[in-house]
Amino acid sequence: MADNNKSPENFEVLIKGLWKENPVFVMLLGMCPVLAVSNSVVNALAMGLATTSVLVCSSTLVSLLRRFIPKQVRIATYIVIIATFVTMVDYAIQAISLDLYKALGAFISLIVVNCMILGRAEAFASKNTVGKAVLDAVGMGLGFTLALCCLGVVREVLGSGTLLGFQVLPDSFQPWAIMILPPGGFIVLGCWLLLFGWYAERKQRKATEGEATHA
Repeated sequence: MADNNKSPENFEVLIKGLWKENPVFVMLLGMCPVLAVSNSVVNALAMGLATTSVLVCSSTLVSLLRRFIPKQVRIATYIVIIATFVTMVDYAIQAISLDLYKALGAFISLIVVNCMILGRAEAFASKNTVGKAVLDAVGMGLGFTLALCCLGVVREVLGSGTLLGFQVLPDSFQPWAIMILPPGGFIVLGCWLLLFGWYAERKQRKATEGEATHA
């Protein structure tokens, strides 16, 4: 019976980062890489997976050591843990693809100061079991990756006429150069935030109308 009660709770922890508490579209965290590297789907996916890897590994270790880390130095300890995994991911990407490593540039190292990762370590991993910390990290990481890919798809298709490097629009299409430049990131992010805001307001309005009807 206890396991049945835990399953919905664990599922909620996992999926909340995809929609309800999406790091980008709801909490507006990690904006620097979101705007900088989302000019193509490949870059967006690589940055999302790199961030997810760091988030999962650091949350796991923070949860494991939560009873041994003194409160006075917890933030510094979390940063050291995160920086260690970022260094490992940095070397891994460099070994896998030098072109991708150059495309992501300094933003790989900047994962260390991503507020989402430090925030999950402080707000969740340090207060929960390893299992829940991993589920939370996976959910938040996938939500971050999803948001990056949402921007990457729009920016690459409109800015280059391609998707994952393959041409998807006819030769007659004139690419919107602004989409692969920094201003394009702000424009597309604003449109996605508008869409999410509209949907949330619509859902809340329906819930309010439903309560009024039942009353």
